[in-house]
Amino acid sequence: MSALSISPVNTSTQQPAEKVKTTRLWMPRQVLFTPAALEESWGEQIYQRVKDLGLPITKLTQNRITGMKGDSERETYAKAKQTMAVVTSPPSAFKLQPIPPSADWQFHLAEGCPAHCQYCYLASSLSGPPVVRVFANLPSILENTDNYLSPARPLKRTDKKGEPIDPDRPTSFEVSCYTDPLSLEHLTGSLGECIRYFGTQPNKELRWVSKFDNVDPLLNIPHNGRTRCRVSVNADPVSHSFEGGTANVKSRLQALRKLALPKAQGGGGYPVGLVIAPIMEFTDWQQHYEALFEQIAAALDFDCDLAFELISHRFTAKSKEVLEEWYPNSKLDMETERRTTKRNKFGGIKYVYDKETAQDLRRFIETKIDQYFPRAVLLYWT
Repeated sequence: MSALSISPVNTSTQQPAEKVKTTRLWMPRQVLFTPAALEESWGEQIYQRVKDLGLPITKLTQNRITGMKGDSERETYAKAKQTMAVVTSPPSAFKLQPIPPSADWQFHLAEGCPAHCQYCYLASSLSGPPVVRVFANLPSILENTDNYLSPARPLKRTDKKGEPIDPDRPTSFEVSCYTDPLSLEHLTGSLGECIRYFGTQPNKELRWVSKFDNVDPLLNIPHNGRTRCRVSVNADPVSHSFEGGTANVKSRLQALRKLALPKAQGGGGYPVGLVIAPIMEFTDWQQHYEALFEQIAAALDFDCDLAFELISHRFTAKSKEVLEEWYPNSKLDMETERRTTKRNKFGGIKYVYDKETAQDLRRFIETKIDQYFPRAVLLYWT
């Protein structure tokens, strides 16, 4: 993607005055290593990191993760969410899948996430208890991306007039589909290693997104503009009610500020992005999303390469079932009677907002992007 100089409406160069508290890093209560993981050089590196942090380590005798079942679904969830297992990715993971509209292809550093988002999209995507599985064979995973540089890339983006956006851009790879890579970086170092690797690959672009804020270790990596760092944000009522275990929105935006600032000013000099997701309809939603854009403009009050991605709230019957087991007291609106249905590319049914509601949400958010960041790129609404 070509560089873009984005100037928000607020051109003040001062940092927002409000103090931001750094989020506590996730520390699993147990870390499991399979024999195959410890045979990998990157697995040994992760082992040393975890050992240095003083976390309890168990070396398994087999390459399977067992013993995660509790007496109830809730107990299973709690036990699994406190566990990190270092494994090797299965052979099927080397057959990359396209991931439009986010990127051309997806690959995975891990599966599972330590956060507790009550709308979690992984609820029906991953099988078994939600253990965080970290992949130890990272060098092989990165090398495999060489096999997906065909000129006929799956993702073809166009602007509002139907014109191609950056037709000569590098092939893009999304690494946040099944995990939040920044949430695990202090334990694995895998995201930083990916950024270093992609920095040497002129025909590839890395994309990752996070709800966490521990970006300082990434600021001095030689990325050469080939990694787009994004944070996922939402209006305060959504974030406060449904995004447990994450950094607050203000902290995420300050982390994005650090990533976007030029290196000469102590930042990372990265291309950046904002994923506003999941966009929801609730009481006074216009007022709260307006306030979100005011926060964004205060944090990104300087020229930077900025893109937006917009995702409305949706769920499936299976994810609804799983989420209601994980979060039985949640106030998240998943009433199917209030939604309409839409089929995905595999024929599955998901529940989405009706056409009028979706249009209202989209129109409002896109208007705010034009108002606050008129030169930003809007990559998609879904």
